[in-house]
Amino acid sequence: MSPLILIVEDEPDLRATLEYNLQREGYRTRSAATGRQALLAAREEPFPDLVLLDVMLPDVSGTEICRLLRADERTRAVPVLMATARGEEIDRVVGFEVGADDYVVKPYSVRELLLRIRAVLRRAQAKPAEQAKPDVEFGRLRLDISGHRCWVDADETILTALEFRLLQTLLERRGRVQTRDMLLTDVWGVSTAVTTRTVDTHVKRLRQKLGLAGNYVETLRGVGYRFLPAPNDGAAPVMDEHPKRDGGGAP
Repeated sequence: MSPLILIVEDEPDLRATLEYNLQREGYRTRSAATGRQALLAAREEPFPDLVLLDVMLPDVSGTEICRLLRADERTRAVPVLMATARGEEIDRVVGFEVGADDYVVKPYSVRELLLRIRAVLRRAQAKPAEQAKPDVEFGRLRLDISGHRCWVDADETILTALEFRLLQTLLERRGRVQTRDMLLTDVWGVSTAVTTRTVDTHVKRLRQKLGLAGNYVETLRGVGYRFLPAPNDGAAPVMDEHPKRDGGGAP
């Protein structure tokens, strides 16, 4: 059966245009004009395969809707593609922080939107292979890959979907250097959506959330990041550096 796309858009003309183009590409669609309608529609069976979510809604912001979807066990794994006229980096960062899988800025072409939807759906369809993976343990750190949960020592650390993907990617490639461009492509999925400074910001926040285990992520100045090949518990914590310009340094 073709994927079901939930379109959350308060502008009737744009909503109708999106429905027409997505249906022409073979997708099934469901629509909502407000945040409250979106929550009801997302929790209705069959659950959507992807939510195309406008940020500027008349009642509840798309950012809050995304946060609520991620907090609900029924919709936690549903991919969210945010769409908004606000294209500043801070807006994209906030979107990714609450768990968005991708971010497209209005006005966008239908072709670009369809490409992004396909990319997000491909990543989502690849996730069932993770179900067979056992928990990953590394020093103080333990990851439940299938459940998207993380513990440092005995305490669970709450990570956003994006932070978890970033941590999982670094951990699975431990001992190998990951440039910012590589992380943009492999974690964010579409490298043009964010800047290298966004990667630095997320690594810094991830380290802070991991506490003592944050020391496992090394900064290679001018290159990128590397997860240690073996735990270094007891070593001095990694010091954050503040770059003078975008991409010029790392946290």
